[in-house]
Amino acid sequence: MKKLASVITMGVLLGLSGAVLAAGDAAAGKTKASTVCASCHGAEGISNNPIWPNLKGQKEAYLIKQLKAFRDGTRTDPMMSPMAKPLTDADIDNVAAYFSSL
Repeated sequence: MKKLASVITMGVLLGLSGAVLAAGDAAAGKTKASTVCASCHGAEGISNNPIWPNLKGQKEAYLIKQLKAFRDGTRTDPMMSPMAKPLTDADIDNVAAYFSSL
């Protein structure tokens, strides 16, 4: 019973902390990234301009959180907001899986 309570408590704490358990498809993310992200962030996640961040190796949960914030309007940027607006949750999970896998 103690073990079950510990597992439940851990699950609640993770949920409250904003942790994201993503199951994105990196191959699908690579395809999407090549058409949507690569012109600024590079095909391999290395930006060709110092004002745009590198995404290669970035943590998946962080990428998901930021892309959803741009898409949903809780974070705004004149370039990123319109790029993120048409992305579905699956697109975001996949792109995040791709860049974090590099």
